[in-house]
Amino acid sequence: MSGTTIPNDDLTRSMVVATADEVGRPHIGLVGDTYTVLLSGKETAGKYTLIDMHIPPGGGPPPHRHDFEESFTLLEGEMEATFRGEKKTVHAGETLFVPANAPHQFHNVSDKPARLLCLCSPAGQEEFFALVGVPVATRTTPPPKLTADEQKAFRAKAESLAPKYKTELLAHA
Repeated sequence: MSGTTIPNDDLTRSMVVATADEVGRPHIGLVGDTYTVLLSGKETAGKYTLIDMHIPPGGGPPPHRHDFEESFTLLEGEMEATFRGEKKTVHAGETLFVPANAPHQFHNVSDKPARLLCLCSPAGQEEFFALVGVPVATRTTPPPKLTADEQKAFRAKAESLAPKYKTELLAHA
């Protein structure tokens, strides 16, 4: 690669070592799941965000799409992923990539919790989650159950914020 130069080291940035159980890491309860932000856009200069996701049986987000790349590495359990209408079971040890703008969702159809790492590039999704979700105590603490009226209010809030975060909630994946 002759002629290619690498920028100087940015000494204002630091190495980050994070764990999902670390005090101070945000745990966000959202749609019955719990998301722990391991690396935020602030820590990666906006390049990506890394989120540890705890998905209980029956959990997972509704169908959606967004204008950023996303990948999931399943650490424990299994998930059913729906991509452009096609369903596939993803098992622990597998990584799933979803290109920007493609309709998708994932759902835990098993009777055991699933744990996955979600990488979104560029960053920003963690900010959306923080605004629509609720803080919870730990990486496995479920969010409070919502009444029907609270679910409607949640959906309205998510739909109003989604465009700012280049996300669209869909009726079907």
